[in-house]
Amino acid sequence: MDIRRRNNVTVTGCTDGPVLLLAHGFGCDQNMWRLVVPPLAENYRVVLFDYVGSGRADPSAWDERRYSLLEGYAQDVLEVCEELDLRDVTFVGHSVSAMVGVLASAKAPQRFSRLVMVAPSPRYIDDDGYRGGFSADDIDELLESLESNYLGWSAAMAPVIMGNADRPELGQELTTSFCATDPDMARVFARTTFLSDSRTDLRTVTTATLVLECKQDVIAPREVGAYVHAAIPGSRLVTLDATGHCPQLSAPRATAGAIIEFIETSP
Repeated sequence: MDIRRRNNVTVTGCTDGPVLLLAHGFGCDQNMWRLVVPPLAENYRVVLFDYVGSGRADPSAWDERRYSLLEGYAQDVLEVCEELDLRDVTFVGHSVSAMVGVLASAKAPQRFSRLVMVAPSPRYIDDDGYRGGFSADDIDELLESLESNYLGWSAAMAPVIMGNADRPELGQELTTSFCATDPDMARVFARTTFLSDSRTDLRTVTTATLVLECKQDVIAPREVGAYVHAAIPGSRLVTLDATGHCPQLSAPRATAGAIIEFIETSP
């Protein structure tokens, strides 16, 4: 199988520079990184891709059984790494992709040197002693709405997820991205995302890790960032002066700057 075509892999930046692998979240594609790529590409080799079921990835490669588990998305990551023979990779994962990076690095630790977790959440549903931001009923209602009327759900939820009500163009961009995703594939990815519980997987992380959170985020509240930081020994927690769940769009300079500073100052 042509992995580059399957996952719409693109490579830019400094050919001989350290590798950054950027992984998008639910309902998005690699285009969501476009504002942070230029400053990163000055000194790094930047690799971008779309998960199967998202963006311009090959839809014929879709396998509902595979992509009903986060491990299926982690396998996409590993196959991209193998195809390009990537090593000493700094994996930058947004939202659910932060947990995909945890799984991928556990399976192939020789390929990854650092993890950057942008607005991560290991579990979205509240639990005893844990605040994920949503009750079980909240998630059931969210998934029911998404499955019954995906386009309507996208139009209603994307601006909430994005935040920044004073910049409606950001919410509209996320809405457009959601609506461009095949509804049947999006439903599977949504259930995989919002019903996941990767808290125990955090214990497997041995690479240098940066946890990037926003000062206000309805999807991943700051209690979640604190939890992830505490669960990964030696990790760094940086709170961006940004609002919403997509700082790579709402605060791209700060996001890129935090990533670069982490790489330059970590082992």
